[in-house]
Amino acid sequence: METAQSRQQSAPGTFAAFARFVVCGGGVGLASSFAVVALASWIPWVLANALITVVSTLLATELHARFTFGAGGRATWRQHAQSAGSAAAAYAVTCVAMLVLQQLVAAPGAMLEQVVYLSASALAGVARFAVLRLVVFARGRSQAAATVDTVRPVHASVARDAAPADPAALCHAA
Repeated sequence: METAQSRQQSAPGTFAAFARFVVCGGGVGLASSFAVVALASWIPWVLANALITVVSTLLATELHARFTFGAGGRATWRQHAQSAGSAAAAYAVTCVAMLVLQQLVAAPGAMLEQVVYLSASALAGVARFAVLRLVVFARGRSQAAATVDTVRPVHASVARDAAPADPAALCHAA
């Protein structure tokens, strides 16, 4: 049986979690790009993209719950909803970046479009990582920390109870 303390200790640090976030999210994103193309050969691209986006967001959230952030199990419906919200916000950031580019540059080249899109994606990804780590999957770590904190005073009270009742006895014992 896994204790709250061992779950807390198994939660990865920020850099390890970010590396896992990039690998899990990037891997799902790469697989999704191929899946959209394959599915779009049978159904309209817009529908294929919507379906793959939903499935990939669910899959990525499960991977993040289990591996990236060490939440200790499956993602809850609340975590799925919050993760979907952060994915939608990241999507909005990339759309706004591209719309701003179109407003500022009459005919941007493919290279400039890629730089803007990838920069916006990177910024949105870092923000999404922060939201997932600090909000979506933070509850498990805070509960584990609270459990560990409630255990510590018990140990302190045992040590305190073992001390002599009369503090002056400590001075005379030395």
